[in-house]
Amino acid sequence: MTGLQDHLNGLWLPLVTPFRDGQLDEASLRRLTRHYASSAIDGFILGATSGEGMTLRPAELERLVGIVREEIDAGRSKRPVCLGLSGADTARLKERLDETADWPIDGYLIASPYYVRPSQRGLLAHFEALADHAAWPLALYNIPYRCAVNITNQTMLRLAEHPNIVGLKDCGASREQSIALLRDRPSSFRVLTGEDANYLEALTDGADGGIVLSAHVETATFAAVYAELKRGNHDAAQARWHEVAGLTQLLFAEPSPAPAKYWLWRTGLIDSPEVRLPMVEVSSELAATLDREIARRMPVAA
Repeated sequence: MTGLQDHLNGLWLPLVTPFRDGQLDEASLRRLTRHYASSAIDGFILGATSGEGMTLRPAELERLVGIVREEIDAGRSKRPVCLGLSGADTARLKERLDETADWPIDGYLIASPYYVRPSQRGLLAHFEALADHAAWPLALYNIPYRCAVNITNQTMLRLAEHPNIVGLKDCGASREQSIALLRDRPSSFRVLTGEDANYLEALTDGADGGIVLSAHVETATFAAVYAELKRGNHDAAQARWHEVAGLTQLLFAEPSPAPAKYWLWRTGLIDSPEVRLPMVEVSSELAATLDREIARRMPVAA
């Protein structure tokens, strides 16, 4: 696909990466991809936070992308795929852009550099250097509670002028900042919320969609929230949101993506709830809570 900008809206899924016995579980990955590619998902993010991308070896990441694209193409669903990249070394990230330039993707989701806490001038120079270098369009990922630095709106609006920077995953944790950005952004610059619990709120404020881990569960309902709002049916959107709002708390009750992986394992979409250290599988207490919720929503699967 081309024209990521035109597709950066609606409900995107940051796909979990299934593991089994320490290895990439290719059978589960194919099953997952086929399932969600035939659903109301509008696009996929691979190898980012929810996909445990920082634990993936380069060969695993390449295999992950290849399998997902194979399954999407086989199903003729034409869903766009963005590759998540992160790092605190601009030069090394440019190398990763070169190494992935011929992969079957449609763009990148690139988080702020973590730990080093650059200035706003540093963030501007960092992202401009990457955008100048990348073969595919960039969506930025502002998540200061993970990266220890916030991309201010002043910096973001400068970056939005770059022809190869087309959007943002917004986890800025400030509704005021998000509303101001939505008001002032160029019309071609897409903003998707990455805060599951604020999905309805962000869409109501004018966001173009969401990148929502919780949409691994009750996917159609999350998509319906977006669709109802697009039709102007705010009461209907609110009603559908009430059906899933609790999931956005439950699936983050312990570090993500462990709760979502447990749910997907219990419902047969993946063969193991395995995560990679330093992540650990859910506690027995949360597992029991998840089992009760699965039984309530999916009695046959439970």
